[in-house]
Amino acid sequence: MAEERQSLLEFPCAFPLKIMGQAADDFAQTVLEVVLRHAPDFDAATMEMRPSSAGRYLGLTCTINATSREQLDRLYRELSAHPLVRLVL
Repeated sequence: MAEERQSLLEFPCAFPLKIMGQAADDFAQTVLEVVLRHAPDFDAATMEMRPSSAGRYLGLTCTINATSREQLDRLYRELSAHPLVRLVL
């Protein structure tokens, strides 16, 4: 089954990551630092930000140039483990 899942993506590819977290002052910068560790060619100017209706949360979309399944897995693990991050899709 894992082999079928891997075959759905062809690398390299543009891969959008959606990250939700508390609307803290350093949330976007913190997420950017994590993304750049795993995708150093990511252009920070392309990061999209959407506040929640109440303003308590911030949604970020970072479309990276994914080079491997392993790269995506490492990035998801680090983002998901961060205390400011609530959800990674």
